[in-house]
Amino acid sequence: MAQRRYWLLKSEPTAYSFADLQQEPDQTAEWDGVRNYQARNFMRDEMKAGDGVLFYHSSTDPTAVVGTATIAREAYPDATAWDPKSEHPDPKSTPENPVWMLVDIRADREFSRPVTLQEIKANPKLKDMLLVRRGMRLSIQPVTQEEWDEVLRMGGLG
Repeated sequence: MAQRRYWLLKSEPTAYSFADLQQEPDQTAEWDGVRNYQARNFMRDEMKAGDGVLFYHSSTDPTAVVGTATIAREAYPDATAWDPKSEHPDPKSTPENPVWMLVDIRADREFSRPVTLQEIKANPKLKDMLLVRRGMRLSIQPVTQEEWDEVLRMGGLG
């Protein structure tokens, strides 16, 4: 069996929050609308069912990891790409030749307190985390087991 991997997924809480995920049937939702090739490749090639997710609220004050989720379903075509009424249409993507992928995620646990970006940057154990690298803006990022464990500890779940 493949080793469990860990990911950080960013979402603006005004667009889709951890609370929104918790309100979904079975607390599971499609992680759609990703329009970055590297992020798509992570979903398509590396994310597996059962992988852990740090749910990160971006573009808010403060930005923070607010909970955990699990990859519930591996990558499949993102139909919002060929829906002209969606928020992220891409005319190059079609049902016959999908360009963009999505995964399903399921909410696990909400942190007793959010772990802010400032706290992550201040923690020497997280100095190599992609999230803190200058210019790193990907909405999907791999996280090491050690980083996962430390962020969970900081959020009261470790």
